[in-house]
Amino acid sequence: MNESIDQTLLWLCAVASPIGEERALCDAVQARLERVGPAAPIRRYGDSIVVPLVRAGSRGGKRPHVALAGHLDTVRTENGPARIDGDRCFGAGSSDMKSGLAVMIALAERLDRAHAGVDLTLVFYAREEGPFAENELGPVLEQDPELGGVDLAVCLEPSDNKLHLGCNGSVHAQITFAGKTGHSARPWEADSAISLAAPFLAEVAAMASEPHVIDGLTYRAVTTITQAKDGGRGRNVVPDRFVLNLNHRFTPDTSLVEAQARIMAMVNERAEVQFTDLSPAAMPNASHPLVRKLIEAGVRGVEPKQAWTDVARFSARGIAAVNFGPGENAQAHQKNESTSLALVHDGLGIVSRWVASIA
Repeated sequence: MNESIDQTLLWLCAVASPIGEERALCDAVQARLERVGPAAPIRRYGDSIVVPLVRAGSRGGKRPHVALAGHLDTVRTENGPARIDGDRCFGAGSSDMKSGLAVMIALAERLDRAHAGVDLTLVFYAREEGPFAENELGPVLEQDPELGGVDLAVCLEPSDNKLHLGCNGSVHAQITFAGKTGHSARPWEADSAISLAAPFLAEVAAMASEPHVIDGLTYRAVTTITQAKDGGRGRNVVPDRFVLNLNHRFTPDTSLVEAQARIMAMVNERAEVQFTDLSPAAMPNASHPLVRKLIEAGVRGVEPKQAWTDVARFSARGIAAVNFGPGENAQAHQKNESTSLALVHDGLGIVSRWVASIA
C-alpha cells in the first residue's frame, strides 16, 4: 500500500480514537504496517504498538537507532465527518497528532530500507491526552526490550514543522480552603472559604512569567488557576469549602521536587494541598548530533517547547528526545480541528531527508 499522504491522513481521521477508545485505530494501523513487512514482528502493549521498521540485520555494525513516536488518541471535541477541503484536512486529531502519524506511516511505506543507514523504530501509543500516570507510553517504555537503547526519540507533536526543543514540566495541585458555614444573613457567625482564598487568588493573578534561558532558548515558568469548584452549599449559605485547581508549568532546569516545593511555599499552610498530576520537564538536547542533522534537513525554525510533551518521559529514562511534527500547533484541541496538507507534505520531506542523511 502506497497511497498519497493526504489519503493516509484522511484514513486516520476517519477512524475515531478519542482518549480511551484507541483500539480500533491501533488495530487498523497494526494491520497496515504488518503489510509493509517490518524487520521484526510488531510488538503490542494494550492499545499501543512498537514497530521495528529497519534493522542492520546481517550487515552488522553499530548504527544510530532513532524512534519516531506518536499518540493515537484525540481529545473529545466537536468535529464533523473527516474530509479534505482544498489544502486542509478536517477531523478530530488532524493536527494533534494524526498528521504526525501519517508521516510515520508514509515513511514506512516509502523508505528504501535496504539502503537505510539507521535503525528505525515507530511507536504508536494510547492515552496521551489524559493524566501522566494513564499514558500508555510509560508501560511501553518499561516493557519493550529495545526502546531504552535508542539514540534519539522524535515525538511528532504538532509544531508547524518547527523543531521544539525540550519541554516545560507540569504540576496540577488541588488547593482546598476550609472555612465555617453560616447563614448569609449573619456572615459574622461564619468564615467564608471563598473570602479566605481571595488573597491567594490575587497573588496568583499578579504573578508574572519567569524566563529561564537554557541553551540559548527562553522557557517561561507560569502559574495559573484553571478551575474553581465546591464553592458553596446554597445561595444563602456561607461556604465552608472552596477548591481550586492550580497548574504550575516549570522550566527544564527545575525538578518535580522543586516545583512541588514552590507550590507549598506559595500556599504557606493557608489551605490543604493535594498533588493530582506530576509531569517532569525535559532539557533541550540542542547539541545532539542527530538533532543537528534534523535541523539541517530543513526544519522551519528552532524554538523552546513551552508546553509539556512525552519528550519528558523519554528524557527521564536517559533518552534524548525532541518535538517535531507537521500539525498546526494553533489547531490542537480546537473545535472543527483541521491542518494544512502542505505542511504534512513538507513534514514528510524533512523527515525523509533527515533519515537519509544519517549514516
